[in-house]
Amino acid sequence: MPNSSLRAKTDLSELVRVLTWFDEFTQSSLPETTFMQCQTLLAEGFTNAVRHAHQSKAIDLPIDLELQLSEQQIEMRIWDYGEPFDLLQKVKSLPEKVDTNSTGGRGLKLLEQIADGFSYRRDNQRNCLVMIKQW
Repeated sequence: MPNSSLRAKTDLSELVRVLTWFDEFTQSSLPETTFMQCQTLLAEGFTNAVRHAHQSKAIDLPIDLELQLSEQQIEMRIWDYGEPFDLLQKVKSLPEKVDTNSTGGRGLKLLEQIADGFSYRRDNQRNCLVMIKQW
């Protein structure tokens, strides 16, 4: 099972590097639709870590990303140093209908809708968002 990891800075400009790394790692191993969905999951997850988990934290505080690819699924993990929170409760508290005019608040709903598996855990003072996509 191939694995890859990347350490990114707490900076939205790192998103280009994150997506390039993802593209190079997957190298056409995913069906096109799945690839685009996984890009969205990774971009939303990373952006949320920068904007929310690491809000007001130093730019050099790392966000670690991990990919694990098997024949039928990819597992993506995003590690941050933000405050812990209850992911399932947060998702439940969001409106059912996404406000397309809103400047925020859509990311978690989008992750929930696209991912086949979606969880969050706290480990060694870090949070880990786990997203699984199957095909």
